[in-house]
Amino acid sequence: MMVSESPVLQIEGAVATLTLRRPEQHNRIDADDPGVISRHLEDIGQRPEVSVLVVTGSGQKTFCSGYTLGQIGSRLDRSFEDMLDRIEQLEIPTICAMNGSAYGGGTDLAMSCDFRIGVRGSRLFMPAAKFGLHYYPGGLRRFVTRLGPTAAKKIFLTAQTLDAEELLRIGYLTDLVEPEALNAKVQDYVGSILECERAAVRSMKQHIDQLALGAWSEPAGRAAYEGSLRSSATAERLAALGEKRQARQLR
Repeated sequence: MMVSESPVLQIEGAVATLTLRRPEQHNRIDADDPGVISRHLEDIGQRPEVSVLVVTGSGQKTFCSGYTLGQIGSRLDRSFEDMLDRIEQLEIPTICAMNGSAYGGGTDLAMSCDFRIGVRGSRLFMPAAKFGLHYYPGGLRRFVTRLGPTAAKKIFLTAQTLDAEELLRIGYLTDLVEPEALNAKVQDYVGSILECERAAVRSMKQHIDQLALGAWSEPAGRAAYEGSLRSSATAERLAALGEKRQARQLR
């Protein structure tokens, strides 16, 4: 029997991996988990060498089922919502490796990441309306700004179960793969991100999110662009690219 444990953070070089570890309980979120995960996020923030975070679950059936029914009825604090806001606001790219289905708050845990890679056969179910629960503001904002109001209404107002193919169609999933191909696809994303200039990736993530929220400043965007043109990192990368092209032409 697998032991039910708190989420764990592993850091290997530039890659951090946050893993939910209650597969027999569908990787539910317990009362203490938001605090545990928030401390893991603080740890990531203090490690400048970390360039990407992968969020995933244990087992092969469910990514995350959110809070249990008992916890939903007894909790009125913002710990879960604040935790997801922290994930969303991380400076580095975040990838949700959805090893299975997502239910309740687990759907928003995935949505707080920049990329969501799902597996065939998985499903999404948001039961808030069946409980008579008006979802918390941060979660509604994420779904509406990232999927649009029509898809958000179907998820929240009908409480229908959506299969993986529909989740890909509406943009909830960035990619959909066979279960055995999940890790390879995640590593493709990780490898591609690590090949890019870290400062440019962080800056563009910030500005893309601001644009999506209608909070973007064009002067700030112009300043970021011009600053990157003057950076030594850009100069070095352009020079290296020019050398590669010249070498190919001489062959």
